Amino acid sequence: MLGGTVAAGGLAVVGCARPPQHVRIGFIVKMPQEQWFQDEWRFARAAARDFGFSLIEIGAEDGDRVLSALNTLYARYAGGFVICAPDPRLGPAIADFAANSGMKAMSVDDRLSAAGGAPIAGIPHVGISALAIGDLAGTAAASEARRRGWAPAETGILRIAYDSLETGRERTGGAVAALRRHGYTQVFDAPQRTTDTEGAFTAAAPVLTARARIDRWIIIGLNDETVVGGVRAAEGLSLAQKSLIGIGIGGSEAAIAELGKPRATGFFATVLLSPRRHGYDTSAAMYRWIARGQRPADVTLTSGTLMMRDNFRAVLAREAQA
Repeated sequence: MLGGTVAAGGLAVVGCARPPQHVRIGFIVKMPQEQWFQDEWRFARAAARDFGFSLIEIGAEDGDRVLSALNTLYARYAGGFVICAPDPRLGPAIADFAANSGMKAMSVDDRLSAAGGAPIAGIPHVGISALAIGDLAGTAAASEARRRGWAPAETGILRIAYDSLETGRERTGGAVAALRRHGYTQVFDAPQRTTDTEGAFTAAAPVLTARARIDRWIIIGLNDETVVGGVRAAEGLSLAQKSLIGIGIGGSEAAIAELGKPRATGFFATVLLSPRRHGYDTSAAMYRWIARGQRPADVTLTSGTLMMRDNFRAVLAREAQA
């Protein structure tokens, strides 16, 4: 290993003093093949162009590759790095490496944790607020239901639930809380075994069938595919588009396909999650920390942007600019 040895709990770095150099920043992601991380890198490159630093992109799918990536960054005189680690429990080792090497560290998407699951307080973090995203979805659904004149007593909320995943619980929990604030309180859970469209369809159909007296439904779930599955199940029971308000989360291809259909479906909108803030903003913050001594906030949580049939193309075009 370059310039150091692995010790219990992290890496001890030894060697000569590091020379001054042009600012170089590493950006390590756990699944480099996924579109979300490709987009984060794309926006990070835009920040490098705008601020005049060099970006070093590294994929690290496991702990050994993370340590290898950190040594690579140290050897290439990086002043700091942004990381989405494959396992948040690598936090102590990553924090030790940063402290011993003098590199500054930020986490993105998944917050690094110490023993017992507590977050690593000394590493600034940029993540997604699942509750805020759910709140946005629920508020949008309630607003549209009000616009259509749906009375709360005549409206059902289908919560397609994947509660074994904390993010899933928080997203749907935030949506339900927002709907309750607006008076929509009839919530029916449809536990799903898988988070895809088929799994949601299978979960939703029996719940909708058992409550045939309700003919106006708000459909929420942890992602777009889940809500599409719920909408398809409702359509299979002859519920019309005007009787459905499905709000997805993610801004995925499944959502874009629904919003782009010639005729509107029961899939009303989606909350687009923005890789721009997670790629561009984190890289720019790291640059300011290295070059100007401006430490980022300890925690920054992002929400999303509501996309509907009338604005999704403009929103996507804006997000694509880098």
